[in-house]
Amino acid sequence: PYDQMVYLMMQAYLILTDSGGIQEEAPSLNVPVIVMREKTERPEGIEAGCALLAGTKGGDIIRAFEKLHSDEDVRLKMGNVENPYGDGQSAKRIAEIINQV
Repeated sequence: PYDQMVYLMMQAYLILTDSGGIQEEAPSLNVPVIVMREKTERPEGIEAGCALLAGTKGGDIIRAFEKLHSDEDVRLKMGNVENPYGDGQSAKRIAEIINQV
């Protein structure tokens, strides 16, 4: 279930995924992401520095993991990037606009 998945993501110090949705959600939880794809349709995370595009080859994925696992400063920096997908306040802003009408 979704709530259990989010709870597990919150407990992680690093996430490896090929899921676009998880690439978007992890920055809200301050968890760095290794993207196991050759390309991503969510480049904002890569550009912002909260995700690392590792590719799909086992050796490349392992090297990306080892880089973040062994360098706490890099991992912490990735986990503290401003979320490039928004701040989670859209519903509040929309409600305020509707209430002004």
